Amino acid sequence: MSDISIRVAERADAAALSELAADTFPLACPPSTTPDAIAEFIAEHFTVERLADWLEDADRTLLVAEEPGGRLVGYSMLIGGASGEPGDTDAAAAVSARPAIELSKFYTRAGAHGSGTVAGPLMTATIDAAGAAAASTVWLGVNEENARAIRFYEKHGFGKVGRKTFRLGDRLEEDWVLERPLA
Repeated sequence: MSDISIRVAERADAAALSELAADTFPLACPPSTTPDAIAEFIAEHFTVERLADWLEDADRTLLVAEEPGGRLVGYSMLIGGASGEPGDTDAAAAVSARPAIELSKFYTRAGAHGSGTVAGPLMTATIDAAGAAAASTVWLGVNEENARAIRFYEKHGFGKVGRKTFRLGDRLEEDWVLERPLA
């Protein structure tokens, strides 16, 4: 996986992104999450149509990590907006600077975990894209039980600034709000 390229996703990537999202989302779910809740979330949020809509949304930037031959092995999604205000009330109270941009999605395939060839370069490109969007800070929510992801984000300059909730199935999950200043 040493020849990974990072690029801005295109409309033609919608189907591959949908498959990638369905493959990687379960990796970040708490152990208590039921398979039905995961399947329901994927069916609602990671359809080809939904990904195509995201790719056409001017307030979203999707980046993909791609192997030679075109297989996607990771992706990220930033969500901005003219106001630079976090869309989540709890995050808005916790995040210290404006304009803020949300790192809404950051996933790599299980086989890429720990390789050092996908997530690091993808995060660097994602932070660069957030800065290019003129954001002062980037924030994200991460499940409090996802220690591996929390360590990764902290390694890349994010720090815990608050808490928020995330609905997954019939459960309200607890997330940390992490923030990384860009200036």
